[in-house]
Amino acid sequence: MTWAATAGPEAIEMVAQASSAPFWLDRPDRPAARPRLTGMADADLLVVGGGFTGLWTAVTAAERDPGRRVVLVERDRIAEHASGRNGGFCSASLTHGIGNGLTRFPDEMTRLSQLGSATLDEIEAALDRLGIDADAERTGELDIANFDWQIEGLAEMADQATLLGQQLSLLDESDARERVHSPMVRGAAFDPEVIMLDPAKLAWGLARAAERLGVQIFEGTEVTALADDAGRMRADTAFGSVAADKVVLATSASPSLVRRLRLYTVPVWDYALMTEPLSADQRASLGWAGREGLADSGPRFHYFRLTADDRILFGGWDALYHFGSGRSRRHEYDAGEFALLAEHLLQFFPQLAGVKATHTWGGVIDTSSRFCAFWDRSYGGRVVTAVGFTGLGVGASHFAAASALDLVDGLDTERTRLKMVRSKPIPFPPEPLRWLGITVTRHQLARSERRAGARGLWLTAMDKVGLGFDS
Repeated sequence: MTWAATAGPEAIEMVAQASSAPFWLDRPDRPAARPRLTGMADADLLVVGGGFTGLWTAVTAAERDPGRRVVLVERDRIAEHASGRNGGFCSASLTHGIGNGLTRFPDEMTRLSQLGSATLDEIEAALDRLGIDADAERTGELDIANFDWQIEGLAEMADQATLLGQQLSLLDESDARERVHSPMVRGAAFDPEVIMLDPAKLAWGLARAAERLGVQIFEGTEVTALADDAGRMRADTAFGSVAADKVVLATSASPSLVRRLRLYTVPVWDYALMTEPLSADQRASLGWAGREGLADSGPRFHYFRLTADDRILFGGWDALYHFGSGRSRRHEYDAGEFALLAEHLLQFFPQLAGVKATHTWGGVIDTSSRFCAFWDRSYGGRVVTAVGFTGLGVGASHFAAASALDLVDGLDTERTRLKMVRSKPIPFPPEPLRWLGITVTRHQLARSERRAGARGLWLTAMDKVGLGFDS
């Protein structure tokens, strides 16, 4: 058995009438848009970007120093992009998984694992302290083997986790199917250090908390230029500007305001669907009593989870790159991708036949070649950038924000001494080599899936030089 390559009529019917708006953002409790910046503003710290990294930076800065004047500007609306379009998997991993971390930061991985666990605890404590209701549940995550050849990889991951002091439990086919009733399940590994949450509620809650702490937030405010102005930084926008002593750039997949960083990330498009709420019988037919986040284990993978009202979010699989680092919002809708996701959902859970999707959407991911965040200091350390999360930033953004603040404040901390924080990934080549390399890699990932995970010469070579492409 393999994953279906095309969508059948039932899958097409599932998504045919779905809204193209992201489910998380298409709700009556979405806050009204805040005003844009007009005129001049003055700040001790300017934060650019209203996603998780920017919001955690603003909140943390205000909590560390209540007298600090903090301004946050967002091009569109809070959580409009990656932070409001993801699956809501808040993982303790700072490195996009154990294997990736061990490959790239072998000497630091034990400590990075500990810092990731501490970050997850800190996020839970912050939700409580700040009074944020994000439907957060520490359910953990089941990483599922859909085919026999994936079981060995899960066992290796469990062994690696043990060496790092983590608890990752292996489940055989019988135990895994008892937890999740699917004919596609051959085994699983359970990671307890994952919180499932509502990402938009988290972002909206952080924005409200930031304002209570004195942060000024402006939406509809795109920074068009950043420059040194007589020893201070000046950020220009269409209707005004901000003068600031220090700046943190948390702009995700948008082109960096620091031009030399633009080769370090590429915008990758990821797609998801959300079903209607399941009936009690439909819900019972799935098992899934632990409400864990689910992810499968191939070179291309799906992620799926239950919402508070028992919908299923199902996303992933393809990661699309468009020539010239295309970021046009027309890429948010791809009927073929949505239909194929529906086909795969029905393949995994055939008992969902007849269920409709209410929402289908796409979003852009700031992919770096090392699959996890990196930091940069520019303008003599007065400007710090934190980007490159590659689709696993809900939890890691908290750590990234704390590290960015340490750097911009000139602090010598354990975080700033980490190789992970001090180093950068390999940049992607310019076009047309970028498009050609990513296209070949995507084709080779699909080929690897068909060949029971065999990496082949191209992917092996990319692994050796540390240049990757992932979502």
